[in-house]
Amino acid sequence: MNASRTWRGSDLARQIVVLSALSFMLIAAVIGAGAFGNSAVQDQQGGALDTDGSYLAPAGPAFSIWSVIYLGLIAYGVWQALPGQRTAPRQRSLGWLIALTMTLNGLWLVAARFGTLLLTVLDIVLLLAALGWTFEVAVATRDARGGVADSVLIDGVTGLHLGWVTLATVANTAAFLTTVVPPSWEEAADAIGIAVLVVVAVIGLAIAWRSGWRITPALALAWGLSWLAVERFTGEPQSGPIGATALVVAAVVLLPPAIVRVLRLIRPTVD
Repeated sequence: MNASRTWRGSDLARQIVVLSALSFMLIAAVIGAGAFGNSAVQDQQGGALDTDGSYLAPAGPAFSIWSVIYLGLIAYGVWQALPGQRTAPRQRSLGWLIALTMTLNGLWLVAARFGTLLLTVLDIVLLLAALGWTFEVAVATRDARGGVADSVLIDGVTGLHLGWVTLATVANTAAFLTTVVPPSWEEAADAIGIAVLVVVAVIGLAIAWRSGWRITPALALAWGLSWLAVERFTGEPQSGPIGATALVVAAVVLLPPAIVRVLRLIRPTVD
């Protein structure tokens, strides 16, 4: 038997930890959605996390991407628990990390419900770092992928999670700062918002470049940016400059990996 595929006690422990982290995240999500008589996330923290909480908050429909991410994580949790995945090299490399991202995801909802706005910022920054680490390991181990399920449930779901949380971190931080900075700062909201979105563009391109132009983080980031633009054009607080910049940044982060993806389909040797 290949020594690398020999069963270890830590393999079963990893599978159990992943399922436990998934269960915790889902329970937190149900509570965060307003079940059991609780207020929904957007109504917590004095409404600071709602779509009108800052100039960098996306419109409500943007958050439907969580349904895709959660379904992907549920599918991953079930799939990784199969006996055939117990000793898989990629599971050994990534299972613990994905469990960490699930736990931090759930803790953010706990912080939003029972903690402070500052705690939500600290948690989501940790979640973003954990997702970046996880996605980097996923890219580094791509040669060990074991088929379509491996690619979709590890690379695809982690990429979507990373891309969305990148923008969510910006929105969460902006919501917190809106509650603590002097009201006079609103006069410079357009300039600050545009500057932040330029940084988001740089981060989005850096993720794409670092991952070999994987498209899933860009898809999630562009999705969020597009709905941010919708909210700034049609919601409150309104800002045409920030809305227009968000659309430009969405195109900037999405087009390069999309072009590379098309080229790879046309010419498979393109790396």
